Amino acid sequence: MLFSDFEKITGGFLQSTGDWKVSGFSVDSRSLTGRDDEVFIAIKGPNRDGHDFIQSAWDNGIRNFIVEREVPGIEADFLIVDNSVDALQKIAADHRSRFKSEVIGITGSNGKTTIKEWLSVLLSKKFFIVKSPKSFNSQIGVPLSVLEMNSRHEVGVFEAGISQPGEMIRLEKIIQPTLGIFTSLGVAHEDGFNSEIEKLEEKLNLFLHCEKIVCRKDVHWFSHLARCINEKNLITWSLEGQSKFHVRWTKGKITIDEIEYYTKLSHPAELENITHSIVAAIELGLSRQEIQAGLELIRAVEMRLELKKGINGCYLLDDTYNNDLVGLKTAMNYLDAHRQNQKKTLILSDILHSAQDDHSLYVEVAELIAHKNFDRLIAVGNRISNAKEVFKKNSLFFSSTVELLENMPAFNNEMVLIKGARDYRLERVVTMLEEKTHGTVLEINFESLRHNLNQYRNLLDSTTRLMVMVKANAYGSGILEVANFLQHENVDYLGVAYVDEAILLRNNGIDLPIMIMNPHISSFSQFERYDLQAEIFSFSHLKQFLSDTTTPPGIHLKIDTGMHRLGFSAQEIPELIEHLRTNQEIKVESIFTHFSSSDSPEEDEFTRSQAGTFDKVYNQLSEALGYYPIKHACNSPAMVRWPEYHYEMVRLGIGLHGFDPTNTLSLKPSGQLKSVISQIRLLKKGDTVGYSRKGKLKRNSKIAVLPIGYEDGYLRVFGNGNANVMINGHPCPTVGNICMDMTMVDVTDISAKEGNEAIIFGNTPSIHDLAKAAHTIPYEILTNVSSRVKRVFVSE
Repeated sequence: MLFSDFEKITGGFLQSTGDWKVSGFSVDSRSLTGRDDEVFIAIKGPNRDGHDFIQSAWDNGIRNFIVEREVPGIEADFLIVDNSVDALQKIAADHRSRFKSEVIGITGSNGKTTIKEWLSVLLSKKFFIVKSPKSFNSQIGVPLSVLEMNSRHEVGVFEAGISQPGEMIRLEKIIQPTLGIFTSLGVAHEDGFNSEIEKLEEKLNLFLHCEKIVCRKDVHWFSHLARCINEKNLITWSLEGQSKFHVRWTKGKITIDEIEYYTKLSHPAELENITHSIVAAIELGLSRQEIQAGLELIRAVEMRLELKKGINGCYLLDDTYNNDLVGLKTAMNYLDAHRQNQKKTLILSDILHSAQDDHSLYVEVAELIAHKNFDRLIAVGNRISNAKEVFKKNSLFFSSTVELLENMPAFNNEMVLIKGARDYRLERVVTMLEEKTHGTVLEINFESLRHNLNQYRNLLDSTTRLMVMVKANAYGSGILEVANFLQHENVDYLGVAYVDEAILLRNNGIDLPIMIMNPHISSFSQFERYDLQAEIFSFSHLKQFLSDTTTPPGIHLKIDTGMHRLGFSAQEIPELIEHLRTNQEIKVESIFTHFSSSDSPEEDEFTRSQAGTFDKVYNQLSEALGYYPIKHACNSPAMVRWPEYHYEMVRLGIGLHGFDPTNTLSLKPSGQLKSVISQIRLLKKGDTVGYSRKGKLKRNSKIAVLPIGYEDGYLRVFGNGNANVMINGHPCPTVGNICMDMTMVDVTDISAKEGNEAIIFGNTPSIHDLAKAAHTIPYEILTNVSSRVKRVFVSE
């Protein structure tokens, strides 16, 4: 598309003229490839303003911008529009209208991303496919996805998600689907709607001009859907009753109108999602053989990026379920956002079913690898190997995954992105390079962290700074990974408890200001070397700090206003002022206090008293210093309940991980602790289970053994039925005492087998549930997860 076309589409105007052929669009300056035909769209959102990153984009080589206001001092081509999101959507809608391709639009409450991925696998056996990367289904994600379409794509597969009325009409104009899939109707995003029916009707706006809509008939909301959609357009399937396709699910097999399809999927939700996909594939003309060939490549895994610890200090970004060019760019950007090591290696298979010829495809891949500064390429497949001349010298080529596994090169302290077509089964490479631990993992969801971070940011004025606590291994979630995430999200400060934590961050590329909240006096000699800032809470600390530092780094003065833990009391302020006047080389970065009871309405008068004392002390110190350091007092609950005390900065802690003691915000749990069934034992009534024979069986029972115990952080108090774990969607009570390394649960009443996943905490049971059972607080449950439990970081 020529840039001059944008003016007609958006109604904007050019500040400086130029007709350009555009190669791509970005709304994130960090994801730009630096090509001179790329456009950066500055979007003003609730948490940050894209206009603040125009200079960064310009420094990255971008000269084409869509903006909402004039940008003085930068020589570039600007299209100024009233609303950048509107402009992006209009450009995408115009782009979509230029193609006559079959386009599938997917919506519903659950399963959108999974169906999009699985259906794309099936259709790629016959068509050139373009699809949404990850779960790009928002008002911004959808147009960016659609803009990836080109004339060689035969089918587009795009998902659409909404959170409030009026949004789907906008997405329908962009996707313009010819075939629709309605997945389900559940509780997701229901806060923005008055009723389930209102939500259903809003979602159905995606199908206003669809020729066919695939949906399940034997669901309670179908009758209302049928009243909204012309019946002749409905492609229905069901397990019971009349529908176009009659479906049966049996072990390892899906039968549709007496035609059998074999699958390794078994959970009802998985079977429902794959049935939607098969029915849509049938409607698009795929044969039984083509569909079955695609089913062989589909694994019962969630479609997401996973960051895992690897051998020899490596981190692995597992993206083995997906290998189109758009997904490659997305994964590379994600790797940069969560980079723990400087060296980067890409393991990449042939990109199959691309809408480009091999030469132009791999030239673009090579340019992308070079721009993203990968140190090494390990390529798998004949097609990419045949194009080896376009890649730089530090590249290795293998004809197959087996050949790579037999000749695996060395890896050491690097980031490794593993991305490949399902045909190549690169998950075997992940298995070889992954750090080996037992079957229990703590899964941290970066999208949940981002959601929670933005929930708190929405409470703040644009000038209020944000410090985030990453002490205690980021509340058990992984200090390096969470700190890298926060640095990428442009928070202002990090807070840790001890110097060792801060040095670890500095040695791993974290350059944000770091406040050490409880520095030992023996550690002050490290502060200058690592550019650290100390919380100073006593005269002995202040004296030692001055003694051990030649050019003292900035300090943070802690004022005790009633917590009575650490800090200078109001009575000590005159003496503190004298010390500061005597040692004017000290730079006070901030003055702060800590509310003891900001989440307790019954203690509101005490909180006000603390704030009053703090205001008085702050004014005394600032007047003596002759300048105004950063002033802060609010922790996570105070950020919600006490906006008048946000001051110049706030401190976010447990709220980042999904816990709001005020029950005001809509947060998401960031962590999910998972284990697996090691063994299932068939025991008789009267048998006993575990130490001290505490688990006495009252019936013939089926007992599952899980490789998790109190050494992993699953407390002994959870034993003897005091807690449940979730297996195949069913709560299963513990039996007997919790052991050091193992836990036994009762699976008598459910279908379970060895290797099945067991959810220790997540959505259900939640950390709140376990905290209640243990008569403690969520902080303790989360931080108690042992360091020997592997952390896996995912992005949906």
